[in-house]
Amino acid sequence: MKHNATTEHIQEVVDAIKDMGYEARPIPGGQRTAVGLLGNDGRVDSARLEGLEGVLEVIPVTHPYKQVSREWREENTVVELANGTRIGTSDVVVMAGPCAVESAAQIMDIAHQVRDLGATVMRGGAFKPRTSPYSFQGLGMKGLELLARAREATGLAIVTEALDPEGAKAVAEYADIVQIGARNMQNYALLRRAGRLGKPVLLKRGMAATIDELLLAAEYVLAEGNEQVILCERGVRGFDTHTRNLLDLTAIPVVKALSHLPIIADPSHGTGVRSKVTPMARAAVAAGADGIIVEVHPDPTKALSDGAQSLYPEQFAELMEQIRPIARAIGREVTAPLGVLTHG
Repeated sequence: MKHNATTEHIQEVVDAIKDMGYEARPIPGGQRTAVGLLGNDGRVDSARLEGLEGVLEVIPVTHPYKQVSREWREENTVVELANGTRIGTSDVVVMAGPCAVESAAQIMDIAHQVRDLGATVMRGGAFKPRTSPYSFQGLGMKGLELLARAREATGLAIVTEALDPEGAKAVAEYADIVQIGARNMQNYALLRRAGRLGKPVLLKRGMAATIDELLLAAEYVLAEGNEQVILCERGVRGFDTHTRNLLDLTAIPVVKALSHLPIIADPSHGTGVRSKVTPMARAAVAAGADGIIVEVHPDPTKALSDGAQSLYPEQFAELMEQIRPIARAIGREVTAPLGVLTHG
């Protein structure tokens, strides 16, 4: 729409699109409003819209995804959490914690450590999708309760994974961010459910997914009315055996060109090797990632899952010190540590 288009002009466009049999969604911007047309089957008569009062231009969206596209929305999406963390700004956000919640002592210990070292979001799995059915599957609801206690004690926001549509509601009640893991990236029922939960969603790229497939998966969430989506590059399956996965850092600038959604990197799953996590975290920040999510455990040798890729707290401290100057070199800052809590 033109920058001086009135509310009546916008409504006329919305009504015209609906009369054509499609769904219209106004998108207010800083200087002008765009109106998105959903359900396009390729037979839209743009001339009907171009002649309406207040219309500046009709822009065809050629990508198979629409709402996640930067053509749909030019401004970056910023996901803001209850503790003040903002993902998608010039700040680089750090999420850290163990692969799985194992006990009250373990999660409380590591929560305080990663918070003191500069993380503002804690990761930790209460429900664990494992390749082997005999591996540790997580503490379930008890794990969610322990995460909530850790948040209360430290002020950290919580991100944890939902495995299915039924469990997603419980996760949303406890977590600040609902994670959709790589194995569930194309679980469309779960994606739709996540889109209706009213909580930010962290969507991880599937192990063999293209970037377009990742963005189409995000489209499912946005199509349900939830624009608070954070994408995550966590490595794709390769043929070399020296690392667990191939961390595709090129995906970061590619996604930023295609989409307005923030994207973070997971160097822990992206490499699967402890010694490779810090170098790839440095590289991810340099590539422009809006944040990193890193596995940190009080004693990785005793971790019930992913110990080989989990950092010791002292290694995480070194990682934090190394990424700060890299962020500054490209005009960004690592998110400032949380302030001192006043409620215990």
